[in-house]
Amino acid sequence: MSNTFEGRTALVTGGGSGIGRAAAIAFAAAGANVVVADVDEAGGAETVAQIESAAGTAVFVAADVSQSAAVENMVGAAVAAYGGLDCAFNNAGIQGELSQTADCSEENWDAITGINLKGVWLCMKYEIAQMLKQGSGAIVNNASNFGLVGSNGMPAYSASKHGVIGLTKTAALEYAQRGIRVNAVCPGPVQTPLVDKILEGKPEIIDAIISREPVGRMGEAEEIAHAVVWLCSPQASFVVGSVLSVDGGFVAQ
Repeated sequence: MSNTFEGRTALVTGGGSGIGRAAAIAFAAAGANVVVADVDEAGGAETVAQIESAAGTAVFVAADVSQSAAVENMVGAAVAAYGGLDCAFNNAGIQGELSQTADCSEENWDAITGINLKGVWLCMKYEIAQMLKQGSGAIVNNASNFGLVGSNGMPAYSASKHGVIGLTKTAALEYAQRGIRVNAVCPGPVQTPLVDKILEGKPEIIDAIISREPVGRMGEAEEIAHAVVWLCSPQASFVVGSVLSVDGGFVAQ
């Protein structure tokens, strides 16, 4: 997909590590000008450095996607830097604390849904407004395999990701005839620095996760990134309101 995105601008939230970093790098490799957004300034700067070292073009914008003013500024910064916004991958999210539904604290619920669901809505709110001015655009929201099925001990996370899917389908219908395509990806367990940190010293959990994967392994961030870039590409021009599982067959069981 080399040079498919030449002259286009792609925004990636949560671009400072993991799937977001892989997507930012993949967009740049396809020729896009990339806006890397994250609350982690060091991580975001490192993503930009990796893109630039490969002769790509990118800028970093600090943004907390749960805050309206920050998201508005983020989209404005993308337009200021590159003159528009053609693609967006709303990827920023957190897992939060593990607890069963009756034990989930209100603080944990608010933190998770504030970033994972409200954050995606805020991003779309300002991204769509800009894309409507231009008459076109493509948005991909990062949901999860736990947006399609439940997960013991993750009530807020699973609820937020189910919400992302509903929001994706609704926006897709609203803007399909106005030049904007909205889709979602649902990754399964992916080996990222965040996951590695959570699972550090817990080989039994890693084994349990892999045992539930039909392909017999965890995914890699680049595998999700390739799906995201394709969904934003002209090759996916007839893909609207799709919820693409990239999970090694997990939800096919």
